[in-house]
Amino acid sequence: MNHRVKVGLIGAGRIGQLHADNMATRLPMAELIGVADIDLVAARQVAERSDGATVTSDYRELLAMPEIEAVVICSSTDTHAQITQEAAGAGKHIFCEKPIDLDLERIDKTLRAVDRAGVKFQVGFNRRFDPNFRRVRQMVADGSIGNPEVLRITSRDPGPPPLDYIRVSGGIFLDMTIHDFDMARFLIDSEVESLYAVGQVRVDPAIGEAGDIDTAVITLEFENGVIGTIDNSRRAVYGYDQRVEVFGSAGVVMVGNETPDRHVHLNAQGSHGPLPLHFFLERYTESYLAELQAFLQAVVEDGDVPVGGQDGRIPVVMGLAAGRSLRERRPVRLDEVG
Repeated sequence: MNHRVKVGLIGAGRIGQLHADNMATRLPMAELIGVADIDLVAARQVAERSDGATVTSDYRELLAMPEIEAVVICSSTDTHAQITQEAAGAGKHIFCEKPIDLDLERIDKTLRAVDRAGVKFQVGFNRRFDPNFRRVRQMVADGSIGNPEVLRITSRDPGPPPLDYIRVSGGIFLDMTIHDFDMARFLIDSEVESLYAVGQVRVDPAIGEAGDIDTAVITLEFENGVIGTIDNSRRAVYGYDQRVEVFGSAGVVMVGNETPDRHVHLNAQGSHGPLPLHFFLERYTESYLAELQAFLQAVVEDGDVPVGGQDGRIPVVMGLAAGRSLRERRPVRLDEVG
């Protein structure tokens, strides 16, 4: 199939640049023909990846272009819902980075707009497309480990983000753990019924002063009886720590950290190897490519997107429930939140 999807990119920051690079060099079914960002310099730099792409500071100019079939929304979180609603109204298929919004009413309004328009809508939970995690999902689904009983997810950043980001991010549960909430649902293929969150400020007192925590453990109870734990830290001095384990009645499947290479050096002082990859863009390079490819394929073939609107909504519910659990020091059922 030779059809190329004509795409408008909204948001020329770090993730927007990554998606633009992939469309220009590794996704032949995409044609980037427009870039919008309030920072015109950034927009022009991204547009250089595609000859002749329209550059604008107003995303509505892209939505008004009839030749654009789909938009990739990589702008700040507080703009996602509004832009998605307008893009749906303009008849564009939509790929939107997570989260859709931090408010459930705005999320629901957005999902209604998408449903009315009948356009494709995919949310950017890229870790689902990591080949390691997909293999775990497959092994759980095909019974290779028997009945799943315990899930463990470790997710630790090499260092905390800037305080200006923390103040507007919605907190650790909605900007960091949200990926792990999605991964928990994906790996176990069951909804979480309730959760219990504890957290502290162990990395930087300024994070606490900004109203957030930097270290957390969340326990999950799934509808199918599986028990899960997620542990998060804003600081892992050895790199980007991403590990998963699912234990079952007939075995266990585990995924360790990705490293630049697999060498092991033995000497009189001990056994040595490379540290984990240091940043999420390195760790998940291929998954970012695969998620956008899946979206484009759904547009071209008129198929279902693999990560839809409800997949975008439920992790936000889980994040809000975790925040309530932390504040009230008790388990919280997801149906208490929405």
